[in-house]
Amino acid sequence: MEEDAGRPGLRERKKMRTRQAIATAALRLFAERGYEETTIADIAAAADVSPRTFFSYFPSKEDVIFAEIDDRLAEVAERLRRTPGESPMETIRRSIVAVLEAIAAEHRDYGPVQVALILERPALRARALQRMTDAQDAIEALLRELCPGISEIDAVAAAGIAVGGMQAVVAHCRREGYDPLSMRTALDRAVDLVEHGLVSVDALSRPSP
Repeated sequence: MEEDAGRPGLRERKKMRTRQAIATAALRLFAERGYEETTIADIAAAADVSPRTFFSYFPSKEDVIFAEIDDRLAEVAERLRRTPGESPMETIRRSIVAVLEAIAAEHRDYGPVQVALILERPALRARALQRMTDAQDAIEALLRELCPGISEIDAVAAAGIAVGGMQAVVAHCRREGYDPLSMRTALDRAVDLVEHGLVSVDALSRPSP
């Protein structure tokens, strides 16, 4: 039987499951034992993989904390492609909503641990800031591809509004321990606010040819 178009193959799905299992095991151990007390060997054992396998997915213990962020940004990049007859704004909303579905469902028990670690540790805060800057640059580039007529300032501002707004709401919901339904409601509201901030950019409302 052939794989569905656009759907990852069996090998890719297995790799995604292993990556997610490692990340979830790491956050659980950080919550139970503490960040410094948890070793890469501990994480690998909890995820039922070898330390060598751990390093094939993550360069360091710090990087595992950002697994979900990196995965979701990659998903946004994949989804932000031009669709004939659809305006860039419609593409952006559809893409963000699909990604937020995954965010609301992930790390229900350990989301607050992830946020707390980033806020408490200067090295992780620095990495988070760099990732956010990289995300804004990536989204800006995607917006330019999606909407060739967009001005430089509009692309920069739109990327900042989208990335900054959604990141702030996700972090707040996890820090405060929102349940999945409450988090989804909050994220829906955030999408509305982001969209409201972007509707003044005419280039985003023109349908793609």
